[in-house]
Amino acid sequence: MIPTDIKNIDLSKHTVLAVDDIPMNLLLISKILSRLNITISTATNGREALEFIEKNKPSLVLLDLMMPEIDGYEVLKRLRENPETKDMRVVILSALNSNEDIVKGFNMGANDFITKPIILEKLTSCVVTQLQLVELAGK
Repeated sequence: MIPTDIKNIDLSKHTVLAVDDIPMNLLLISKILSRLNITISTATNGREALEFIEKNKPSLVLLDLMMPEIDGYEVLKRLRENPETKDMRVVILSALNSNEDIVKGFNMGANDFITKPIILEKLTSCVVTQLQLVELAGK
């Protein structure tokens, strides 16, 4: 279901980067978000994500935490330390769902935290809200 409160936002001009080391999760996220007419890009690890972000500056990053090479916490840390990406919207999508994990994510600068398994309506609503905030910030 697509939220009805997106009349004032042109989602087609936004790119969302989904980062997850499990291809089926990336496929699911892409399928859910394709209904919103958003450009969706994917990365399978933190290194790929950071390289993509440096070149393309997506409007929103959907970030898994448990990944090989560079985990999601490290990606988030690097984004927040970089003046060019410190304000980039980042939503954590993770199977890690303890209070400690969630608090750590927010303390590191995540804008939202969605636990897996992904609920279609929650992901869609969260993405639309984050992109509305991007629009309000004028980015």
